[in-house]
Amino acid sequence: MLEQAIEVDDVETALDRGETIEDYEDVSRLVLGRAGVRPLHVVVAEDEREGSCTVVTVYEPDASRWDPTFRIRRDR
Repeated sequence: MLEQAIEVDDVETALDRGETIEDYEDVSRLVLGRAGVRPLHVVVAEDEREGSCTVVTVYEPDASRWDPTFRIRRDR
């Protein structure tokens, strides 16, 4: 988060208003959200027993690797 100047509030907003675009086998998922107009990808792992969520990573998606909506990878 520090390398790309992503604030905690940005992550919270992305998770609150974002949408899951990929589910992974290990109970984590990729969420596409926005901080203002800036797209953010947030990978979160959820523990349903505990009712908690752990942020694994957050990044601004690279437009050369994603379609214009940032929902579909170009390198697949």
